[in-house]
Amino acid sequence: QALDLITSVPELKPVTVITPDDYQLHQNYPNPFNPTTTISFVLPINKTVSLKIYNSLGQEVRTLIDNRAYPEGSHTVQWDATNNHGNRVSSGVYIYKLIFGNFAKSKTMTLV
Repeated sequence: QALDLITSVPELKPVTVITPDDYQLHQNYPNPFNPTTTISFVLPINKTVSLKIYNSLGQEVRTLIDNRAYPEGSHTVQWDATNNHGNRVSSGVYIYKLIFGNFAKSKTMTLV
């Protein structure tokens, strides 16, 4: 009795794995700044993100992006050193955080 051998292997398609390291949050510029600064970030894929500003006590000061869908690529946002109520914030160190899914990246900036 003869055996039929399978000699073909299905073609495997490459899988791209996106990790948190593939998301880039750049240092704001200028830094230190007064009265405005620019924050830029790069997304490796289309993603819903948030970008928030916190004071040195960890209290949220301003939401620049609130769960908004952004396409893959480079993006910039300006902050005018005001809080969520439109009031000017005091000089000091602030943390800006890019939130994407269950992950986040943050950096510090100084308002003079």
